Amino acid sequence: MIRINLLPHREEKRKARRQQFYAVSGLIALLAGLIWFLGYGVINRYIGAQDNANSFLKMEISGLDKDIEEIKRLKEQTDSLLSRKRIIESLQANRAETVHFFNEMTRQVPDGIYLKSVKQTQDKINIIGYAQSNSRISVLMRNLEASPLLERPDLVEIKAANVGNRRLNEFNLNVFITRQTTEDGKMGKGPGPAAGAAAKDKKP
Repeated sequence: MIRINLLPHREEKRKARRQQFYAVSGLIALLAGLIWFLGYGVINRYIGAQDNANSFLKMEISGLDKDIEEIKRLKEQTDSLLSRKRIIESLQANRAETVHFFNEMTRQVPDGIYLKSVKQTQDKINIIGYAQSNSRISVLMRNLEASPLLERPDLVEIKAANVGNRRLNEFNLNVFITRQTTEDGKMGKGPGPAAGAAAKDKKP
């Protein structure tokens, strides 16, 4: 009977399998390390590119902030200049319309009316004067209502007064400057406050 000892052969197979396992494990570890290194490098490149992009954006934002501040400063200067321009135009319009107002009053005040004072506050004008009769005051108010420059005459008070040796009716009324149409079709107010109080005296 022939006996064969298989122990050395089996041991060699085990040894070969262990060596193969170690080789595969080393290869896997090497591949994992390579993949980690490549991934780390790619991620670092992405992070670096994003940092560069962020730095560029910060520089651009800083430049835009400076531009915005400059635009705000220019806008403030423009608004200031436009405000001054409007004030100058308003003063010029006021001066011209004040002249028109007194010309209109000269035409609309009937005989028997004597003006004591004329005061303007924005577009309201207060008129104080003397009349020979109440009918003269009614004529004055109708004339003011029909005037293209004036509107809404409102009688505040009538009272008896002695002027010299004559007995007259002292009246106090308000009238408003008519809103004028400007060249661009917009509605603008009449003249603003006149400098001081304009007075016009007539003795009976």
